[in-house]
Amino acid sequence: MLHTQDKQILQAKGISEAQVEEQLHAFRTGFPFLKINRAAEAGKDIMQVTETAIQDYQEQWDRYLHGNVSVLKFVPASGAASRMFKNLFEFLDGTDNEPVQPFMQKFFGEIEKFAFYPTLNKTCLDNEGKDIRTLMAEGQYKRIIANLLLEKGMNYGSLPKGLLLFHSYADEKRTPVKEHLVEAALYATNKQNKANIHFTVSKEHRQLFEQHVNEFIAQYGERYKVDYTVSFSEQKPSTDTIAATKDNEPFRDDAGQLVFRPGGHGALIENLNDLDADVIFIKNIDNVVPDSLKGSTVTYKKLLAGILVSLQQQTFTYLKELENPAIAPARLAEIADFCEQKLNNHNAQARTLPQEELRQYLTGKLNRPMRVCGMVKNTGEPGGGPFMIENADGSIAPQILESSQINQDNPADKAMMMQSTHFNPVDLVCATKNYRGERFNLLQYVDKQAGFISSKSKNGKELKALELPGLWNGAMSNWNTIFVEVPVETFNPVKTVNDLLRTEHQ
Repeated sequence: MLHTQDKQILQAKGISEAQVEEQLHAFRTGFPFLKINRAAEAGKDIMQVTETAIQDYQEQWDRYLHGNVSVLKFVPASGAASRMFKNLFEFLDGTDNEPVQPFMQKFFGEIEKFAFYPTLNKTCLDNEGKDIRTLMAEGQYKRIIANLLLEKGMNYGSLPKGLLLFHSYADEKRTPVKEHLVEAALYATNKQNKANIHFTVSKEHRQLFEQHVNEFIAQYGERYKVDYTVSFSEQKPSTDTIAATKDNEPFRDDAGQLVFRPGGHGALIENLNDLDADVIFIKNIDNVVPDSLKGSTVTYKKLLAGILVSLQQQTFTYLKELENPAIAPARLAEIADFCEQKLNNHNAQARTLPQEELRQYLTGKLNRPMRVCGMVKNTGEPGGGPFMIENADGSIAPQILESSQINQDNPADKAMMMQSTHFNPVDLVCATKNYRGERFNLLQYVDKQAGFISSKSKNGKELKALELPGLWNGAMSNWNTIFVEVPVETFNPVKTVNDLLRTEHQ
């Protein structure tokens, strides 16, 4: 039962009572598992591209950039880096003064290799009157960590990853934000030398991001001969989801007010929907490498983009032909072949439809957003990644799944998950306009049944939290999706601070 005060809160957030009821219903019923046909297979469901074809697709992308087109890099950058420093926080809160765990021994043993070392050393001198080497010799390891993580020092424990110093160069230290701008200059700049980058950030950090970009954007624009446009957005309050009690009733805090939680990265489909570009690259904030290793990144970004614009061009040609009710049956058969062979969207029943129904069916299948997704061979534990899914209309099509969307109590589904050979590194190139040049409403292509429920707590009380369909799985469920194999060297995320000591980040 919602009170008058509840309705005022909903109005302020831009959330309707119907949305709340829909979310509470989801808590009560749960979300269905998707029907898996098979794990995506390399060479069948996942494109494997020859060296010659890679070059051809790169050239197609370069030609595309010479047209009157707009290109955008979309970078989710909201997350705080606290998880990246989990081991350091545990050491700081622990009883041991000496770094006995291998993780901490490696951190201190190679501390001078971190790009943030000079700044941290100066911070220690300013706050402690001693440099890092002296503090280590005296066994004052926790003071070093405190100066790195806490507010009185560099405050890295509370800052987002995008603003941390990741890489060292002879003349500068670079944050991930800087590295993304360099990447944009290398593969996402049009013939007017314009490069557009959009970061989704948290409200509390937006000013810091803006200040950071303003400090170097003019210098980078001159260095790379690029006219940069950098924009920011925040997750909308209207995408927050209501928390529920264990009995699936609205959860209230000690003051009796409804509790809402961020809806997860799936909420960012709203941010993406607000952007206007012909081609949009999506990659996580922490998946960047120094210039010495950017060659592979550029090669495979251009490959994915070349495949996208090639398929989009053919799709647009077919959609224009499908406007004609008198289109020849042979042409319809050719378009159906394209759906199966190039878009990997299969439906044997569609072939038996009367001509007009088949024309409408193919129009519906082709006239939707498109994404080409890089997939990396799985060298670790099987889990979420590329699968072939059976849809309600009888079609079988590619879909990215998280482990939580797979029914692991079902032996067949679990076996298919274990057979999965690739995982999703979040390396997407997207086309969000139709063949008439109009922007799709991306919210119409979300599978609302692909959410996730987890257990959390607030002030010692258990609650249920609801995450919206993830950005690259449920939120893009009804896009045309093409999987392409890319090498593992294109995937270099920084999940822990010691990942920065890996060769790829030195």
